[in-house]
Amino acid sequence: QVQLVESGGGLVQPGGSLRLSCKASGSTFSVYTAGWYRQAPGKQRELVAHISWSGSINYADPVKGRFTISRDNVEKTVNLQMNSLKPEDTAVYYCNAHFRTQNYWGQGTQVTVSS
Repeated sequence: QVQLVESGGGLVQPGGSLRLSCKASGSTFSVYTAGWYRQAPGKQRELVAHISWSGSINYADPVKGRFTISRDNVEKTVNLQMNSLKPEDTAVYYCNAHFRTQNYWGQGTQVTVSS
């Protein structure tokens, strides 16, 4: 069992930056693929970025070059540095961890990009 708690969301102006953090507790975090998804109003939840246990990273096309995902298996955290934010990045951001048939979600944190 893994529990995930996100922090770091908020309101930022276009072009600004935010850093999201996800703290995991419970089972062995290091074996999990960890990542961030987002869901905007009226839209389906979509992948933002994920990082495997070995450090392999995948980004969604809309965030490439602007967002950076990282993880610390000792601290059991996965972070998302978001730069050059755009209004279309506005969404609830969810932390995710999965391994084989196990799939866990955080409660979500709101990111709003607006002037």
